[in-house]
Amino acid sequence: MSRERLYLYDTTLRDGAQTNGVDFTLHDKKLIASLLDDLGIDYVEGGYPGANPLDTEFFGQDQNLERATFAAFGMTRRPGRSASNDPGIAMLLDAKADAICFVAKSSEYQVRVALETTNEENIASIRDSVSLAKDKGREVLVDCEHFFDGYKANPEFALQCAKAAYESGARWVVLCDTNGGTMPDEVEAIVGEVVKHIPGAHVGIHAHNDTEQAVANSFAAVRAGARQIQGTLNGLGERCGNANLVSMIPTLKLKKEFADKFEIGVSDDKLASLVQVSRALDNILDRAPNPHAPYVGGSAFVTKTGIHASAVLKDPQTYEHVPPESVGNHRKVLVSDQAGKSNVLAELARTNIQFDRDDPRLSRLVEKLKEREAAGYAYESANASFDLLARSTLGTVPEFFRVDKFDVNVEQRYNSHGQRVTVAMAVIKVEVDGETLISAAEGNGPVNALDVALRKDLGKYQKYIEGLKLVDYRVRILNGGTEAVTRVLIESEDEDGRRWTTIGVSPNIIDASFQALMDSVVYKLVQSNAPV
Repeated sequence: MSRERLYLYDTTLRDGAQTNGVDFTLHDKKLIASLLDDLGIDYVEGGYPGANPLDTEFFGQDQNLERATFAAFGMTRRPGRSASNDPGIAMLLDAKADAICFVAKSSEYQVRVALETTNEENIASIRDSVSLAKDKGREVLVDCEHFFDGYKANPEFALQCAKAAYESGARWVVLCDTNGGTMPDEVEAIVGEVVKHIPGAHVGIHAHNDTEQAVANSFAAVRAGARQIQGTLNGLGERCGNANLVSMIPTLKLKKEFADKFEIGVSDDKLASLVQVSRALDNILDRAPNPHAPYVGGSAFVTKTGIHASAVLKDPQTYEHVPPESVGNHRKVLVSDQAGKSNVLAELARTNIQFDRDDPRLSRLVEKLKEREAAGYAYESANASFDLLARSTLGTVPEFFRVDKFDVNVEQRYNSHGQRVTVAMAVIKVEVDGETLISAAEGNGPVNALDVALRKDLGKYQKYIEGLKLVDYRVRILNGGTEAVTRVLIESEDEDGRRWTTIGVSPNIIDASFQALMDSVVYKLVQSNAPV
């Protein structure tokens, strides 16, 4: 049985750019447009030419998208002007874009209060703008702004606006839940009424996430007959964001209700790159990925409790609704205070640690893990420290060196330029192969000074840590008061780009930091197969 075509329209570069704290550069926009095109998105909305210099420059260049239709966004003609004499429409027609998406009011209240014009003039504005763009050879879309709120207040007028767009030649009439407050049952009922007047193959949905239901509302519209979905990567958008295409694409591809009925432009191969696409956007924005994002989050296929882990190891379907590999993610079984032996076995299997499943020391490792987590350690966030804990419990981690003592001083003084500066000095005494080595180093803080001093001279092991560097340092106070316990997480990287995380816990932040630093160095030596 043939499937219906469902079209995806991305507005990351326009609606997503309204996200608080998001500011795309021209280079960012080009990268993201290319990313979306390669993924298989049908329409890429590039922005609002004329609204700002960046968008105007962006639309002054041909984006050379291979398969996506490149769209420019803008307003219908202003009240009292002709479409051919409206500077905003002129900018849209001059833009190097294959399609124009007009935004038009479809709420009587919005027309009266926001536009301060009449219903008749608003409808005429829609007709004139669509007709002119259509005559100029553009594919035309109309975003019917505030459509659902407008329909609930005055269904006749909202429908008149939508029908004016379609009858004037718009390829797509997009129904917008602009304020994001409409419920899924309302969306399904209203879209069901609209498709009695406008063919569903010409109706789209644009949902906002103010009640955490933008994705649900989009699917409700599809069930009712809409055949275009608008959204953004990672749900970017003003206020609470837009419908998240990264969540919707796997559902459309992998869930029977939609997969059996609809075809989208994203292939199975591209679906498997979805995690990469989502992370690429986060990298461009210099934002940490949301670990709890559906399908693509780092925790999306994580199992933590022992009974769950045991079941997942027997059959992943016991706790996974889709294969993680289908979206480019992977399964992970955490070790934590809720872990059982199954979690530990699963995590050990991911390492290169040799072990016997019947080794009684594994039970001791589970108990030690729970004891240390109760003290504040979080091994689910520190893979390298878990590796070392497991090796030490199983008796397989060598003692490469021993730190006899360290000392850290912080001094505030004037430098040679007369500026008041704070400098930390660390001295470390280590023993390597019976030889005592003392290293001293300055740093911009006590942890930096300790890090430099520890890695300054480790004798025969020095060559193994030359490429080691600290890339992230995170501190959390686990309880309040003067006896607060501090947890330190350190992320390290080696010369080959491999990264790992280590942990330290202590009432003393310097001690906690040094624990994590020590684990990082020892882990690097283990991974490098350094000789004992």
